[in-house]
Amino acid sequence: MADLFDLPFDELMFRAQTVHRAHHAVGQVQLCTLLSIKTGGCPEDCGYCSQSASADTQLKAEKLMDVDAVLAIAAEAKAAGSQRFCMGAAWRNPKDRDMDKIVAMVEGVAAMGMETCMTLGMLTPDQAQRLGQAGLDYYNHNIDTSPENYANVITTRTFDDRLDALAHVREAGINVCCGGIVGMGETRADRVGFVHALATLPRHPDSVPVNALVPVKGTVLGNMLADTPLAKLDDIEFVRTVAVARITMPMSMVRLSAGRESMSDATQALCFMAGANSIFTGDRLLTTGNAGDDADAALLAKLGMTPMVADEPMRKGGCC
Repeated sequence: MADLFDLPFDELMFRAQTVHRAHHAVGQVQLCTLLSIKTGGCPEDCGYCSQSASADTQLKAEKLMDVDAVLAIAAEAKAAGSQRFCMGAAWRNPKDRDMDKIVAMVEGVAAMGMETCMTLGMLTPDQAQRLGQAGLDYYNHNIDTSPENYANVITTRTFDDRLDALAHVREAGINVCCGGIVGMGETRADRVGFVHALATLPRHPDSVPVNALVPVKGTVLGNMLADTPLAKLDDIEFVRTVAVARITMPMSMVRLSAGRESMSDATQALCFMAGANSIFTGDRLLTTGNAGDDADAALLAKLGMTPMVADEPMRKGGCC
């Protein structure tokens, strides 16, 4: 896999686009919306996250949102063109007392004809089964970085804890959404290890979000990197990561996620050429900014690309 990262850029892009065209619709991008349904106060110490209780970001911890409020936002997202609605909670793991509301959110969004995705931290096997029975399409649980670099980013849980949660999700028949973050001060070898870890899971993730770190002051990584000239990962290196993900996981949706608000149109266009075919729309991603619907519509129009349209939401075991 390191050989792919080392390819001349034009050759890497050619291979990535060839793989992409063999398995995915050309010029189509899936539009997704991400909502924080429970913000702040997370006991984990993820170095990138403003929602960690150990971060000094002045972010106020909030309670789990009411079901009706979540469904109202989902309806707005669908009206704006989103095909997929993702819900995230700042938990180490959900409490059983919260599962009834979580299940109601999944069922309500699914009834609108949208794909459903949840990211709630680690799950017990029973919780994963409940979500599967409720019809959850995808569960997001990122590995974040390479196994070797993981302890430099998070100390409150292990890389194997992540893998255990993913196993519970697969056993419940839910599609796996799993990716990570680049630009956290890792080496290229770590980026190779990150993609390799994803591509060698028992089954390729159905969805692979690739995030560029958004340094937030008050977080461990934000304090280290926000004011450092070398903090921002080189755009071409980011595109290389997307391209290698596409080549090694040909059937997966590769999602261009956090960090787009600071990317140029040209960088995002290169990511699409490298095989990214899904983005988060709207003005906000959990607690950080996002490009916004108008900017996304203008970009897709400039590139001659169109939002993906599906007759029916993709269900378990299916990926376009």
